[in-house]
Amino acid sequence: MAKNALPDHVAVIMDGNGRWAKKRGLPRAFGHREGVATVKKIVTHAAESGVKVLSMFAFSAENWLRPAEEVGFLMKLLDDYIASESRLMMENNIRFLVSGRTEMVPERTGKALRELSALSSGNTGMTLNLLISYGAKDELADAVRHIARDAAEGRLNWRDVDGALIRSRLYNPELPDVDLLIRTSGEHRISNFMLWRIAYAELYFTDILWPDFSEKDFDAALEDFAGRVRRFGKTDEQMENRG
Repeated sequence: MAKNALPDHVAVIMDGNGRWAKKRGLPRAFGHREGVATVKKIVTHAAESGVKVLSMFAFSAENWLRPAEEVGFLMKLLDDYIASESRLMMENNIRFLVSGRTEMVPERTGKALRELSALSSGNTGMTLNLLISYGAKDELADAVRHIARDAAEGRLNWRDVDGALIRSRLYNPELPDVDLLIRTSGEHRISNFMLWRIAYAELYFTDILWPDFSEKDFDAALEDFAGRVRRFGKTDEQMENRG
């Protein structure tokens, strides 16, 4: 039976920063800082591995409910990451995108995100899609709202609404569906993440906490993906004939 090649689009739910710090008797901030260091390693490694799109869940819509001090620290970490990595992204031909309701982030942070996205828009290597202030239900609600507005203003007939149209109104609609979803820290949940695009994704869960996740662990996820059979509703016999 045919096996998979390298996934085009890998998505990562980066979980376990707080637990990493707690295990060491440290404040949560230390775990978040180590998590950013892991992001830097994995982004570089994924690009070198030939992955075309890497989506990383950096800050969820629900994370705004965390203590204000922690939220402020996370925004500061994001500012520092953009400042320190923008040159590396340009040197490595990485295109940077952000998905989410970014109007909620501090203006300084939003400006930095927009500037890096514009600066790297012509890059043709891997696309790094950072999900910030993101929730999949929000994304779908925003898509439906845009469609409803167009229908109300006469630019769209309701009979034309189908899956392709909805997909065209998602955040960064040019991005392909997710092939492989990785979640760290031992949790087995989707957590309101890219619900439309992970419909046929292969799911990979690991007990490793995100700050400890290494390039070798990323490769293990790719290897696991390569050994799976993606049927997309077809039978084993159909897949064998295809191969």
